[in-house]
Amino acid sequence: MGSPGPAHSSEGLLSFQDPSVAEATDGQARPGLLRSLLTYGLFPAIMFGAVAASLAMLARGIEPGLVNLFATAPAVLLIILFERVHPFERAWNKSHGDLGHDSVYFVIILATLGLTTAALRAAFVPVAGWLSAHAPFAVWPNSLPILVQLVLGLIVAEFGLYWSHRIMHGKLWRIHALHHSAPRLYWLNTTRFHPFDMALSTICGFGPLLLLGVNEAVLALVTMVGTIHSFFQHANINVKLGPLNYFFSMAELHRWHHSKTLDEANANYGNHLSVWDVVFRTRYLPKDRLPPREIGILHPQDFPMTLAGQLLSPAYPPALFREPEVPAPKPAE
Repeated sequence: MGSPGPAHSSEGLLSFQDPSVAEATDGQARPGLLRSLLTYGLFPAIMFGAVAASLAMLARGIEPGLVNLFATAPAVLLIILFERVHPFERAWNKSHGDLGHDSVYFVIILATLGLTTAALRAAFVPVAGWLSAHAPFAVWPNSLPILVQLVLGLIVAEFGLYWSHRIMHGKLWRIHALHHSAPRLYWLNTTRFHPFDMALSTICGFGPLLLLGVNEAVLALVTMVGTIHSFFQHANINVKLGPLNYFFSMAELHRWHHSKTLDEANANYGNHLSVWDVVFRTRYLPKDRLPPREIGILHPQDFPMTLAGQLLSPAYPPALFREPEVPAPKPAE
């Protein structure tokens, strides 16, 4: 978060930034049909396909935790594949010296998620049971169709995720700076977080669903959609959502959030949905330019480079986390 990214010429914008554009025989740049289908169809095909497959498995009586795994794993593998087939930024497909650390964070964050979720269940499920038994009305609308419950679950979870993320760009920046220290966006950035960061996000997002007594099938669906979305959100794939950007907080929005320019990065706080960014007027998606190619924090050389240093970074002096104000366009639709 600092100086704006380099300006994009129209030539570079077509040939380098937008792989969906191919050179026609008459010399005019036109979208290739296959790449256009990938650009606009890949996300809905994988996401909605995973939801449909999950519903089919649940209908056959498969345990919700297994449904989550069976739907998520193939989707993530496809995301990894299509980074190579249809990249947004070809340079991001090359290691920036981050692959080793990011692989370790993948393991650390999976463990953090498991431990945090187990602790939340132990603490909140009994409370949810008590609320269900004593409340004069249904705390969670279990009688509604499961897809309606899925949408409600995503919106409720996102409210906590939105505000925890927004606070991390203020008072708790020191536990979130690690995520923004990434020099590129690719699928493994999904788990490039400090454990404190991930634990707080899980408490704020998953915790309310447990307290409300959301059933296991809906919890599995919410987790599955959130996981696939997170990998897509950080993936180096050229995808465009059009009007769906007003519901999902996908890569088009999230790349601005990783800008080095402070006013651009302090927007698009949605982890999975953009609805609360719309409500609280923090959605940022300018139409006159593309997000910067150079992302991260303003002075990456000042941020710890070793794994131990990064994990200990929340205890470092405050000066390490200071970011200067840099003028930038105000958030725009």
